Amino acid sequence: MENNKNIAWYSILKPSWYVDQMKGWTKRSYILLLLGVGLIAGMTIGAGKFNSITIATMFAGILGFTCTLSITNAKPLNGILGMVSALIYIVVAINAKNYNDVLLQSVYILTLDLPVLLMPAWAKDVKKKVRFLNESGHGLRNWSLTILFFVLVLAATYYSDTHWFISPRPWVDSIAATIGITGSILTTLRFSESYYCWLIQGCFSVILWLITALQGDSSYVLLVTYVLYLTNDLIAFFDKNVSWFHHKQYHQVATKAANIAN
Repeated sequence: MENNKNIAWYSILKPSWYVDQMKGWTKRSYILLLLGVGLIAGMTIGAGKFNSITIATMFAGILGFTCTLSITNAKPLNGILGMVSALIYIVVAINAKNYNDVLLQSVYILTLDLPVLLMPAWAKDVKKKVRFLNESGHGLRNWSLTILFFVLVLAATYYSDTHWFISPRPWVDSIAATIGITGSILTTLRFSESYYCWLIQGCFSVILWLITALQGDSSYVLLVTYVLYLTNDLIAFFDKNVSWFHHKQYHQVATKAANIAN
C-alpha cells in the first residue's frame, strides 16, 4: 500500500516508483495506452517530417495521453508526466498561435501537476475523495459557482485572444481553454463532473487542432491525441472499475474486500 513518502516529489527519481504507478490500472486502460502510444508514434514516423516541433508534439502526445489515463485510474503519476507534457504543449501551442491553449496548459501545471509533486497528502487515496457536485445537499450552490466561474473565465480568455495575443481562432481556442480550466478545477476538488468538462473540452480541442492542421500551423498528431483523450473519458464514464463515476460501487466493493481480508 502506498504511503505519503511513496508519493512525495522525490519519488520521481526512483524507477521503481514508475513501475508501481503503472500497476492496478483497468484492463481497458492498458489496451488504450498501447493503442494510443502506437498510433501517436506511428503517425509521427509515417509522416516522415522530422523537426523539433514534430518530435516535441509526439512526446507531448504520448506523455499527455499517459497522464490522462493515470488521472482516470487515480494514480499520482500524472504529476510528473503532466508537467513535462504541458511544458512541451506550451511550446507547440505558441508555435501554432493557439495562445489560450498555452494558458490552459499552465493552469494544468498549477492545479493538476504541482499539487501531486509538492503536497503528498493531496494525492493519497484519491479514490476515496471522489464526489458529485450535488452531494451533501450543495448541488445548486456548486453548480451555480461552476457556471459563474466558466462565464468569467470565458470572457477573460476571449478578450485576451482578441485584444492581447490576437489568435486566428479566438472562439474555438477560448471555449476549449475555458472548459479545460473548469475541468481542472473540478478535478482538483475531486468532483466527478470534471469528466463532463474533459469530454466536451476534448471535442472542442479536436475541432481546434483540426482547424489548426488544415491551416498549416500544426500536424495531425495533436488532433489524434485529443481523439484518444476522448476515448479515455469514456472509460471514466462506463468502466465500473474506475471510481470517478462509480465511486459508490467502488467503495462498496473495497469495503467488502477489506471485510473478507480481515
